Amino acid sequence: MLGFSRLALLAIGLMVCATARPALAGDDLYRAKTIVTGQGEENRRIGFKSCLDAVLVRVSGDQRLPKKPEMAALRDKAGSFVAEFRYRDRMEGIPIHDEQGTHDRPHDLTCLYRPGVIDPVLASLGSKPWLAERPRLAIFLATERGARHFALAADDERGASMRESFVNAADPLAMRIAFLKASLLSESGLDDKALHEVDIAALDKDAKQAGADQALAGRIVWSDKELGWIADWRLATGGRTYSWQVRGVSFDEAFRVAMRGAAQILSGNGQP
Repeated sequence: MLGFSRLALLAIGLMVCATARPALAGDDLYRAKTIVTGQGEENRRIGFKSCLDAVLVRVSGDQRLPKKPEMAALRDKAGSFVAEFRYRDRMEGIPIHDEQGTHDRPHDLTCLYRPGVIDPVLASLGSKPWLAERPRLAIFLATERGARHFALAADDERGASMRESFVNAADPLAMRIAFLKASLLSESGLDDKALHEVDIAALDKDAKQAGADQALAGRIVWSDKELGWIADWRLATGGRTYSWQVRGVSFDEAFRVAMRGAAQILSGNGQP
């Protein structure tokens, strides 16, 4: 059993280092964002298509939906599903230079949708909204690149870009994540080697005792042969442990695969 001091340290550590987003209001769940070039109609239509894919996955948790053949017809009328949209100039504050015009500048396009419009679209695809509160996942990640290896922690500079990337991967899916401080991982004996070997049930217990809902465990290893990272992920729910893998990708994509897989499992949509 964990001693009281370890329990207290874990709980305090997660509260200090948690990376979280607040519980979503219903309307906030029904939104999506993409990057477009300028505010012209042609690029806006492209953005609407991308946002439709994104909002259907965000609301349902099912990453398989964009691959369904029915999506082709839905994308052709993607703009008809949008209730409101807005732009944000990603170069805001930077003057237009040379022959560049506002139509050349990258913008965030945010699309807002109504449940009464999106829910029937999901039903037509054999899906439904995932309206339960998204669990907070404690991220336990072992990383390895040559002789450099470490466990991802909230306060370790070696993992700063990875933590930021993980947060960026979680937000489009309305997922909540947290990282433990390095001292707490050490106190628990969870170095990068142990994280690869420890049972997911034990990590779930650590996550819950620290104030999260459950663990998402992974290992990410650089491969010269694959010209990218090989990432393996584990998550347990409903008495079953799920695992999935991606190979030869950037760590940004590895973390997107992690979050998409977790959302698919936890929303009841099965194996990633």
